[in-house]
Amino acid sequence: MSLWNVYDELKDATWVDLTHPLTNESPYWAGIPEGSVELCRTVFDYDEEMLSCRIQTYKFPGQFGTHVDFPNHFTPGKPGAEAYGAQHMAMPLCVISLTGKIAAEGPDTAVTVEDIEAWEAEHGRIPEGAFVALRTDWSQRWPDNDALNNFDTEGGEHCPGWSMEALRFLYEERGIQMNGHETFDTDASFLAAKAGDLACERYVLDNGHLQVELMTNLDQVPAAGAIVFVAWPRIEGATGLPARVVAVY
Repeated sequence: MSLWNVYDELKDATWVDLTHPLTNESPYWAGIPEGSVELCRTVFDYDEEMLSCRIQTYKFPGQFGTHVDFPNHFTPGKPGAEAYGAQHMAMPLCVISLTGKIAAEGPDTAVTVEDIEAWEAEHGRIPEGAFVALRTDWSQRWPDNDALNNFDTEGGEHCPGWSMEALRFLYEERGIQMNGHETFDTDASFLAAKAGDLACERYVLDNGHLQVELMTNLDQVPAAGAIVFVAWPRIEGATGLPARVVAVY
């Protein structure tokens, strides 16, 4: 069956890039050593006698900018990038907004099962195989590293995020394929501090799922009805890779 008619429909749809642009000054997790980023270093230039063209090299952590995490990111022996192919790169997109709770309660808040059920009451059941993104508008703080971490005077982080109960519900009761968020970490900061670990992220990855961190522009896509494409380089053994994430509606 030809899909060309679908392509014609998509040409007239709205395309939204959910990916942050990257430069040598883009922020990354504080645990990554300084000097880990060097983008667009020219190693062959237009004035070369052999051939007039420019070639550049790129050095960056796998967890840099808008990126996808693979299970071996947290646990040795778990699958890496090579275990996930093109069939994992397109999904129905559901966007659950936490912005109202953040405005009312502050940044130390997390999405709950009740929040998800309220979303479903309005938009319908989350489809199996979906990508569920958590909208917090935290991406508006990019590229200010301190603002993204939202440090207090003692260096503690205060960022909204996922709860374990919400993620278990989505993966075990709804059978979603992937989750995503706008913050550096999966877990709401206050829950991570309580657990002494990024327990929510560990749950996602240890169960063979993927996630996308540091998304942007979730305020520009509908809560339901869009398709999301998540693409990454084909590098075997990678624990994480910068991704290009695009929504179509």
